[in-house]
Amino acid sequence: MFKKTVRKFVHIIKAFWNAISITRRFIGNLIFLILIILLLSIFIFEGGSKAPEGGALIISPSGNIVEQKSVTVPVDQLIGRVTEEETLLKDIVDGVDFAREDKNIKALVLDLDDMRGAGLSKLQEIGAALNRFRESGKTIIAVGDNFNQNQYYLAVHAQKIYLHPMGQVFLSGYGLYRKYFKSALEKLMVQIHIFRVGTYKTALEPFLRDDMSDEARDANTLWLNDLWEAYKSDIAALRGIDAGNIDGYINNIVAHLAKVDGDIAKLALELGFVDALKTRDEVRDDLIALVGEDKKNKTYNQIHLTEYLKLLRPEFKQEGLDKQKIGIIIAKGIILDGEQPAGRIGGDSLAALIRQARHNDQIKAVVLRIDSGGGSAFASEIIRKEVELTRRVGKPVVVSMSSAAASGGYWIATSANEIWASPTTLTGSIGIFGAFATFDKTLKHLGINTDGIGTTKLSGAFDPSRPFNPILAATIQQTIEQGYKRFIARVSQGRNMSPEKVEKAAQGRIWSGKKALTLGLVDQLGNFKDAVQSAAKLVGLEDYEAIVIKRPLSARERILKELYRLIFNLSEYTNISEKHPAVRFYHFIGVDLEQFLQLNDPHGVYAYCLTCDVQ
Repeated sequence: MFKKTVRKFVHIIKAFWNAISITRRFIGNLIFLILIILLLSIFIFEGGSKAPEGGALIISPSGNIVEQKSVTVPVDQLIGRVTEEETLLKDIVDGVDFAREDKNIKALVLDLDDMRGAGLSKLQEIGAALNRFRESGKTIIAVGDNFNQNQYYLAVHAQKIYLHPMGQVFLSGYGLYRKYFKSALEKLMVQIHIFRVGTYKTALEPFLRDDMSDEARDANTLWLNDLWEAYKSDIAALRGIDAGNIDGYINNIVAHLAKVDGDIAKLALELGFVDALKTRDEVRDDLIALVGEDKKNKTYNQIHLTEYLKLLRPEFKQEGLDKQKIGIIIAKGIILDGEQPAGRIGGDSLAALIRQARHNDQIKAVVLRIDSGGGSAFASEIIRKEVELTRRVGKPVVVSMSSAAASGGYWIATSANEIWASPTTLTGSIGIFGAFATFDKTLKHLGINTDGIGTTKLSGAFDPSRPFNPILAATIQQTIEQGYKRFIARVSQGRNMSPEKVEKAAQGRIWSGKKALTLGLVDQLGNFKDAVQSAAKLVGLEDYEAIVIKRPLSARERILKELYRLIFNLSEYTNISEKHPAVRFYHFIGVDLEQFLQLNDPHGVYAYCLTCDVQ
């Protein structure tokens, strides 16, 4: 009996050991296979590109145009999970500016079909680069099966716009429409307890109302009109048409279409929105005539932006090694407490980058590029303090506002030496809020009751299954009011304005950059390059290099980055289209929910503008 037991035990040990050996060999082979694929990908996806002599540079942005790409999990690409593609604003501007001086590049082709969203200020920065390209005497051709509002803004910077005969130019103006949940919450018997300061701090209105308040309607109308007027005036100037015709085209589209028998492409041509209606093969023939033929690939001589930047950037990195530096720090996304990955602003992680710049003797000034509607008030203050400390040691900090720098995004800017904004930047929104949901009525309706005992009046106060504690409510409200006073004080000190003057611009109200300048909330109107030049001027630099300060990637992160790049190239067929119902539903309601779920302020106090994402 004992021997049988021993044999069984030995047999189990052997089986276990064999399983370990098989697993070890499998993992080893898998790692080896991944390394082989990575090596092959270098040749498959990166080899052999060069700028053709007299050829065309293709600018074809995918997804949203952003200041900083968000971290994406590689597995998402493999299983076809909804992921949004992104294109860096800096990549487009750099590519266009490099091509302007490149004798090999004769023309630029704007292929905008895959571009989705971009704030107007970002479009204007790209437009400025395209204008510089045109002024060099080179040609820009815009081609598209269709043009939406964002795509069309870039297209009008071309000398020629070609639209497919079955396509359309779809303009709709700017609008702000939100989902309101008051009635739904009442039916679910969910109570949302709101704490806020600021007449116009309307971020939480959807939980309190079924429609937009008059105060929100008035405030939003002002900045929406500012953006739309800027859009129309740019389009009208570049196309040589009357700005009023743009509103007429949109508001009277049915009558206009009736005159051309419903042919919307023909209507765009007749109104001067495009220069010609051409099929893809006709466009290809025209471009071959312009820049020559690539006989191997049966198309026109061309190089795509991604490949073009790979050719150029190594050379530019070698330049200016001994030059003094202007440090660029990107602050993009919702502001959250702690360490956060790229695409979100972490109070600790962004503060560390500012400290890194402050302690680097080669960096003489810092430009903080902000594209954020805010978030955690605590994290915003952590970041602002680092800006103040950097300024104290004699190292100027210049803020450059992108499409939005509102609420917490404005908070972190207040201690800078200078604040630059685009005329169409959304900023201000100086206000504070907090919220707490209780489900006691919902649970009671289902027959679930909560009862117990505590040692103080605040015991169990944060239990959402109980009625909201009135002492906690009063405490939170006082905390919110103190946070608002602190926000006002930060603006007053940083902007050298009286608290009373700040108060007039505050109350949670959103302003365009153009209005913010008149209110004293910003110093200058200009783009990112203007802000960098101003930072250099503050420290007396004429010959300098602007470098982006980023947290160095660990070895593991570098491997994952390469793996993601490979997976993206190998699994494009698994990507879900932007037109897929799942993606549409996510943008319909998922974005709002995701924003709320991310909030993590340790005190539950937020300086956040949820309405500052207009595209």
